[in-house]
Amino acid sequence: MSEQSAKPYLVRALYEWCTDHGYTPYLVVKVNEKTKVPMAYVRDGQITLNVSNTATQQLTMENEWVLFNARFNGTSQEVAVPMNAVIGLYARETGYGMGFTIPDAPVVDAAADAQMEIDTTTAAPPAPNEPPKTKVRSHLSVVK
Repeated sequence: MSEQSAKPYLVRALYEWCTDHGYTPYLVVKVNEKTKVPMAYVRDGQITLNVSNTATQQLTMENEWVLFNARFNGTSQEVAVPMNAVIGLYARETGYGMGFTIPDAPVVDAAADAQMEIDTTTAAPPAPNEPPKTKVRSHLSVVK
């Protein structure tokens, strides 16, 4: 028997915390083939959705899905997000919330990684005029 994920319970608890304190809960979603969201608002494979009571209708947060209707550019649309695609939930006003790992992300095995040999002769050198890549910090913050 597989263990039930705590993620849906944590998402619901954070949503309730946000609404109890008058904050606007924002749901961050990694868009995949199973998510039903307005694709015009997807950036870098992600979308941030306002899931407050005033922005949604018929919001349900089940163990497997987050379902609701919302207006996008004046048009009502049905939104369906698999719980495993939820990256995080946070309060817009404070930034407090929680981020989650996505199960389809590759997990690095340290033992296998140590045994792997890397052929550096075939690696392409960086382009001379290309600016160095910088890491983008998440807007989510750790709640202790």
